Amino acid sequence: MRTLNLIQHHPAEGPGAIAEWAALRGLTLDVFRADLGQLPPVSAAPVILLGGPYESNAGPAWLETERQWLANSLEEGAAVFAICLGAQLLALSLGGSVRRMALTETGWTSITFADGQTLKVLEWHEDAIDLPPDAQLLASSDRCEQQMYCVGPTRVGLQFHPEWNAESVATLNAHFGEESPLPREPQDSADYAAVFDWLQATLDGWWAAV
Repeated sequence: MRTLNLIQHHPAEGPGAIAEWAALRGLTLDVFRADLGQLPPVSAAPVILLGGPYESNAGPAWLETERQWLANSLEEGAAVFAICLGAQLLALSLGGSVRRMALTETGWTSITFADGQTLKVLEWHEDAIDLPPDAQLLASSDRCEQQMYCVGPTRVGLQFHPEWNAESVATLNAHFGEESPLPREPQDSADYAAVFDWLQATLDGWWAAV
């Protein structure tokens, strides 16, 4: 069975729906906990970077180690699919920047893609990305223009969280308590299904390009 590296940054933020996609495609996720000092060797191997409640410009000491690891892996030609904190780290490594937003963006949010289609997705962030050189903007929201970008077909960054399913949200709410701005009432399963359909198609396209 083929394997795919995945970098996790927090115990409450696991692969979620990405694990379901991988299982359906016959892939085994090799999960590394960067916050515990775990990273794969520097190489051209494709990798998925998850989010986390840290500041991409600063953060704990292990995040600097990951930034250096990512920069070196990109030099080797690694393909990267990056979410939230991961997308910010990817942008920084490729010459972009990250800045604090005037207002945070949380909960279900409508994003609009370059082709005019829209999708309701989950958000929880207070930083925004200024795109790296040669990046293509793929999606925006009212509050944050840089919701999705790519630099070539194999380096993709998302500010939103398509990997969060209902179980993910329950885990985050349990861990962060009142600090969590995510939904707590019974939620429409159709919203999660639509995001999962999009995630599957998008990951399929990325994996095919890899």
